[in-house]
Amino acid sequence: MKIGLYFGSFNPIHVGHMIIANHMAEFSDLDEVWFVVTPHSPHKKKRSLLGDNHRYQIVQIATEDYSKLKPSNIEFGMNQPNYTINTLVHLIEKYPEHQFSLIMGEDNLKSFHKWKNYEMILQNHDLYIYPRFAKIEEDSEFQEHPKVHFVDAPIIEISSTFIRKQIHQKKDIRALLPFKVWNYIDEMNFYK
Repeated sequence: MKIGLYFGSFNPIHVGHMIIANHMAEFSDLDEVWFVVTPHSPHKKKRSLLGDNHRYQIVQIATEDYSKLKPSNIEFGMNQPNYTINTLVHLIEKYPEHQFSLIMGEDNLKSFHKWKNYEMILQNHDLYIYPRFAKIEEDSEFQEHPKVHFVDAPIIEISSTFIRKQIHQKKDIRALLPFKVWNYIDEMNFYK
């Protein structure tokens, strides 16, 4: 099986994440997309980040009706800070029957050359790139790379930060979240 890995804090997962993941699962050669919920990142403010298991639970709720979308907590038991290359090695050991690819926005591709062991990642894994408003430069070293696939997915500009802020300000942002996710977040009083 060809699995696309969509990494993120998903704090919370929203309809933009779902649209991109579903588009990748339906309109590329990927068989499934796994939402890899990343543990607390040193780059994120801890106070605004829900606990790892709460975020994983929310991703489970969001994906339960989609056969090609799966939650993954594979990084929860790994040493922090963690690097993508370590997660890929761990996944290959655990699921040798699968082929793993990365899903990322065009904006992240700009800094991909700064990732730990990025050459090894590109040698062994495909990258599926979805468009963002911030376009990459035409002379990007990855523009014509055979392992880099640009997917004509919808451009979604919704941020989890915006959603958290609006929930805190008691705004009605239900349309930005999967219905069951909104209900769970509201019931649990998250982000208030």
